[in-house]
Amino acid sequence: MITITIAEEEVLNQIKSYSSEKIDVSLLKEDLGIYEHDLNDLLNSLKSKGLVFYDGSTVQLKEVDAQINTVDSKEDVINAELNQKEKASFEIIKSLADDKGFVSRYEIEGNLLYGDLKLSDFRMYHILLSLENKGLIKAVYRKNGDYYKIL
Repeated sequence: MITITIAEEEVLNQIKSYSSEKIDVSLLKEDLGIYEHDLNDLLNSLKSKGLVFYDGSTVQLKEVDAQINTVDSKEDVINAELNQKEKASFEIIKSLADDKGFVSRYEIEGNLLYGDLKLSDFRMYHILLSLENKGLIKAVYRKNGDYYKIL
């Protein structure tokens, strides 16, 4: 799922109205009635999310099969992406757990930092804390080290 803001959705819909042809950015600027630097920021954001081809002067729609979710602000985009990372992290933690639901803290950290998600230290600890606060995991100490228990 790709999460975009309402402003990005407005630009994307305008690009879609021109079908699959390349569009001059100045034409979009006139149609949408927004400042050039704002349009540039929105187009770069859509490019980074893999929705458009953008070279600074022209833009073209990419064919994307992913579902697009629209939210109100950039903060909501960050929260939605964090929730997706939390879900993926929790699935990884569940796959690592033993039959009693315990998994070593170091094993979790290694898999989240260096595995498929490649989270930063800060993001990983934020996600682990969030999962604890939501009551999905609990930090426990066992005689052979620090563990998390899946609840």
